[in-house]
Order: sequence, then C-alpha cells, then structure tokens
Amino acid sequence: MTAFSFRKAGVTVLKIELNAIAQLTQYINDDFVNACQLILAASGKVVVMGMGKSGHIGNKIAATLASTGTPSFFVHPGEASHGDLGMIEKGDVVLAISNSGEASEILTLLPVVKRRGITLISMTSNPASTMARLAQINLCIKVPKEACPIGLAPTSSTTATLVMGDALAVTLMQAKGFTVDDFALSHPGGALGRKLLLRISDVMHTGNKLPIVLASDTVRDALLEVSAKGLGMTAIVDNSGKICGIFTDGDLRRLLDQRLDLHETNIGDVMSVNPTCIDADLLAAEGLKLMEERKINGLLVMRNDSLVGALNMHDLLKAGVI
Repeated sequence: MTAFSFRKAGVTVLKIELNAIAQLTQYINDDFVNACQLILAASGKVVVMGMGKSGHIGNKIAATLASTGTPSFFVHPGEASHGDLGMIEKGDVVLAISNSGEASEILTLLPVVKRRGITLISMTSNPASTMARLAQINLCIKVPKEACPIGLAPTSSTTATLVMGDALAVTLMQAKGFTVDDFALSHPGGALGRKLLLRISDVMHTGNKLPIVLASDTVRDALLEVSAKGLGMTAIVDNSGKICGIFTDGDLRRLLDQRLDLHETNIGDVMSVNPTCIDADLLAAEGLKLMEERKINGLLVMRNDSLVGALNMHDLLKAGVI
C-alpha cells in the first residue's frame, strides 16, 4: 500500500465513526431522560455488564460514572453466573450492554435480576431485541455501519456505545451539581488531585524549619539561617515579629559585588523589601502560578497578616504539584 492509501483509509474510518456519533443525537430522547431519572432516584450503584468488546467499553463507562459522582462498578457476566451476581443488591441499577441485545451470558442473568426487583437499563442497537424488551428502558446505540470494511469488527458501534455512556455520565454529573472539588476528592492520588486538593499550608515549612532573622541581625547571621534551613532564603522581621523583608540567594550574589562587611552590616540594610507573600489557605497550585509569574523560587506564607511559613519551588516539585 502507498502512503496515500494509508491516509485515505484512516480518514475514511474517522468519517464513518463521526457520522455514527452524529446519528446518536436522535437517541438522546425520552428514554435517555427516563434512564437518567431512574439512576438519580436509585439508592444503590450502577452495575455495568457487557461481553467481549461491549465489556471493555462497559468497564470504561463504569469508571467514568464512578469518577464523576455516580457510584458504579463493572461485573463480568461470566463471573456473575458463578457467584458475582451477589454483588448486585436491591436499589442498584443494572446497565446491560450488547450491540445485538442477544448476548446469552447476560440474558441468562436477567431473570434473576428481574426477580430481585432490580432496575434494568439496556444499551443495544435493536429496540426489539430480547434484552431491550426485558429492560425498563433501552438506550439505542444503532449506527449506520461499522468502520470495518468487512462489517464484522466492532468499531463504529463500540464508539457509539462509549459516547452514549459519556453522555449519560456527564449528564448525571451536571444534574448532581458535581464540582471540581468533588472530582478532586475521587482522584487524590493523581497529579490532578494534588493540584486541586493540596494547599499552601500542606507543603510549607513552619516552626523551627521556617528561616527567620531579625532586621538587626548581621548579614552573616542571615547567611547561616539560609544555609541551615535550606530554602535559599530567609524572612526578615522586626522586634515585634512583623515581616519587613526577605533575603535570598539572589540578593547574596548582588551583595557580594558591593564588597560589604558581612560581619558588621545589618541584614535590614540590604534586604529586599515588600517580599512576595501568599495566604496559607490558598491552593499550592496558586503558589506555583505566582512564582512563575514573578519569576521567583520562593514565597513567604501569611495567615491573618502574620508570618506562618515559607516554601520554595522544590517543595512544590516534591509534592507533585509541578
């Protein structure tokens, strides 16, 4: 095959699948609305089932539902027949996925599901199929054709199923008023969760680890404090403890050019005034943004106009905010 034919074949697949997705809008109808209302009213979880490729898509749909505020998990129909059906309880909603609507592994389970009074929503391309007829609601995922040139490999149909699942999950998310903070709470281990949950107070240095000297101390005293605390800076305060400046590694480099006596010069005479500060309760990601905007490597942290901590870029790197 030539390079041109590779490109042509790839574009053809995309066009077929784009058309399949476009056709789905007609199925965002009363059945879709009723399915959303059933799930919102349910006291339990959404249990997703599917065999083969539908099972792979079902796994993703269950994960998307769970991460966007609708408790959900996937149960393999084959395993369900051998004990895992016990995971499904009254109050749950079963979302059964089968393009044909005739997956025998799922149909075997439905009499038990129905007998236990569990709500059943199907997702099929055939509203007249056995599964669709047994369900309270069928979400249609019919597509004009598969992108596979021999019409056998699930391609457009699985894409349509995934998109319908996304439509369901995101609609429920909006109906529940699911927020950025809610999302972060379900993703605490990832980089996104750290950016949305970690606050300046969680990563700052406090107490004995906070570099701080008096304005009346010498430059030598300040250098010892910078070295001891390892933040590349120290806060400068007056006798009442009020912050009046900062001294950083950068200030030291500039100071050395002036040939001042480090043992006699007060740090208050050479410090940088009006240091960049941040509130302890702000997100750590906001601290990163502030440092990048100001092109600095450290911040002093305040709470109620009092100095309570300090942090630098390395602290944010260690916390996974960067």
